Order: sequence, then structure tokens, then C-alpha cells
Amino acid sequence: MPTFSRLVRFLAKDGKTYYGDAILPKGVNDIAKITQAHIIKGDIFGKHDVTDQVAEVKTLLAPLASQDVGSVRCLGLNYAKHANEANMSLPSYPILFHKPPTALTGPSSPIPVPLPAQEAPGLDYECELVAVISKPTLNVSPADALSHVLGYSVGNDVSHREWQLKRGGGQWALGKCFDGWAPWGPGIVSGEVLGDPTGLRISTRVNGELRQQGETGDLIFGVAETVSKLSRGTTLLPGDLIFTGTPEGVAMGMNPPKWLKDGDVVEVGLEGVGTCTNKVEFVKEKAKL
Repeated sequence: MPTFSRLVRFLAKDGKTYYGDAILPKGVNDIAKITQAHIIKGDIFGKHDVTDQVAEVKTLLAPLASQDVGSVRCLGLNYAKHANEANMSLPSYPILFHKPPTALTGPSSPIPVPLPAQEAPGLDYECELVAVISKPTLNVSPADALSHVLGYSVGNDVSHREWQLKRGGGQWALGKCFDGWAPWGPGIVSGEVLGDPTGLRISTRVNGELRQQGETGDLIFGVAETVSKLSRGTTLLPGDLIFTGTPEGVAMGMNPPKWLKDGDVVEVGLEGVGTCTNKVEFVKEKAKL
């Protein structure tokens, strides 16, 4: 079992990068607002110690280093109201797709929009609860599934609907897999601290405007059922991430759609975890010499 409460990875003011256990200021529940953390030594998926050594946090990074991340699994249409706003049928089985590890980025990093994604409107946001697998998991029952979860984060499954639905040949990946299109963090809260991941408030704000507001209790496939179903015949590994789907309120579901624009600031938040705040940055075409 993890000994940390709120795992963070951060660049410290001494110039070094550490894993740490977040020290929340009094009255603060958002990990993004921390300024200090206890340094962790050892294997975060195994034996590790939360030391008494305190480091000053300069920048929070993605909660896991790239070498500690396995696969990035994502569920689509996992909230009934979101499926309805997308005019799609409720799934009988989890709709699974993958993002590459290069899509992962930190809780305050910019969201880069490459030139292909600027060819047509359709840039969208999706706040999601992210579950992190702690140990090899195969054919686990729903009753035991949460004991295989290291903890929980919040993420943004940034999507481009034109590339997802019209240019993807029936697959969603082209509209969801651009570099930096999966900000997540600001830390990983252990199950012992967060408790039951059902019924947590989850939200998205764009430039301060509330766009999405839901509860994880509305998931069609809850965390335990999702981990169980995804482990049937397929081994989940330590560091695998599962983005569990988004509630209603995406730009695509509005009339007219409120697509993200260059310079927009997107904040996704999960109760008991905190917020990721990321600015949309359109990549500029390089001048031709």
C-alpha cells in the first residue's frame, strides 16, 4: 500500500526534480496551490518512504515521470448525459481508445495546437477522473479492483472533433493524440485519503466560465467496474493511466459550439484532488527562408 497521501512530482527551487508528498496549506484542498512537499525516496509503486526532508516547490510537473507511465487508456461516452449531447447511443461495453505517452503533459503546461488541428474548427475540452494502476492486474473482480489503484488525478482529454469524427476513418485517435493533449495532475491522491471515487464533483472552466459540472457517480462504468473490465484477458501494469470519461457540457454539445481558441485558459478540477490550468497555444507556422 502506498505510504504517500498526495503524490506530486515537481521541480524544486534547488533546481532538482523530486517525487514528493504534498504539504497542503491550512484550509486548502487543491494540490495545485502547494508550495512545499516532503521528498519521497524509493519505488513509488513499491517500497518507498516519505522523508522528513521538505523541499520548496517551484513548478508542479505531470505526476509520473515518462519512464514510470505505462499505457494511457481512455473511455468514451462514459456519462449518459454526455452521450446524449453527442447524439450517440449509450454503450453496452466500455468504448476504449488509447492516447500516446507524448500526449501527457503537466498541470500548468500549455496545450499546443499544431497546424493540422488549426485547419478547421473543433477544438474541445473534456475533464476526466484519472485512475492510476499500482500493480500488475489481470482478471480482477470489481470487488477487488480498487485495491489495484495507486490513486486518482484529474485530466483533460483535449479533443478535435473534426479530426476525431470526420477525418479519423472511424477511429477517434487522430482527434485526440496530438502532443500535449492530455494535461493531468496536479498530483495523485491515494484511495486511503480520497475514499470512494464515486460522487466526486468534476468540472471545467474556460476563461473562468463554468462549462462542465458533473459528478463521478454518473459514470456508466464506475472506476471499479472499468478496471475489472479492462483487465479481462489483458494485464494492466503499474503506471497505466485510465481516463474515465467526461460529463456533459463539452463545446461540441452547445448551439452554436463554443470551440476553444488561441489564448483560452482551460481549468479542469476534481473534488479532493485539485485543478489543472492550461493555456491553449496555437503553433505558429515557421517562416520560410
